[in-house]
Amino acid sequence: MGREIFHFPKVDSTNKIALELGRKGYPEGTIVIAEEQTAGKGRWHRKWHSPPEKSLLFSIILRPQIPPELMPQLTLLAGVSTARAIQLQTGTKVGIKWPNDLIYQGKKLCGILVERAGLTDPCLVLGIGVNVNQEMDDFPPELQDTATSLRMIAGKIIPRVPLLQQIVESLEEDYQEYCRAGFSPIRERWLQYEAVLGKKVRIAMGNNEYCGVVTGLSEDGELVVISPQGEETKFAAGEVTLCREE
Repeated sequence: MGREIFHFPKVDSTNKIALELGRKGYPEGTIVIAEEQTAGKGRWHRKWHSPPEKSLLFSIILRPQIPPELMPQLTLLAGVSTARAIQLQTGTKVGIKWPNDLIYQGKKLCGILVERAGLTDPCLVLGIGVNVNQEMDDFPPELQDTATSLRMIAGKIIPRVPLLQQIVESLEEDYQEYCRAGFSPIRERWLQYEAVLGKKVRIAMGNNEYCGVVTGLSEDGELVVISPQGEETKFAAGEVTLCREE
């Protein structure tokens, strides 16, 4: 990863550019990095707020030989790799809120988005956005209660380049392991950083909502939840909200 790097001061979306490069045949491991995004997005097409030169905003082209239904596993893999890299580089252990958020004390500091170049195209793009050196005033008012950054956690400025290098190294290690041995070893690493087991959650899927307690992660990466009535359900997708303890 990183043999080819495209670096931009400002783009609409690194995922969009990486998808275009992927369709043109650029090799697996190509990275697109930006200092600022004007139209960055997370899951459910939510805007990703990123003031200039304070975040890590990058996307990586991947060409895994996996069926489309296993694509969500790469989101979990990226969460594991990024959490490991943050701990190695800063000493801070963050949690993973299934499926794609890294959190610290309930506040979000990283989002991950995997997109496919096309229905018949094996190319995927893995987009990662990490809040690194934001201060509270850098977030819009509506996010100040729910977002945080590594600087706010550590109380000091975090060098971004070494952190990026560590994330890419961790990603490459985990991705090679995944391609060689499947999801099982990634699942074991994910469980070391999870922030949802035993917690009461609310899961939104479109207009439907489901409440229950998380009891595990399936062998395929699905979230296992038990309802108040004792019914077990596995979720391959959905938006998870941690319920406040009463």
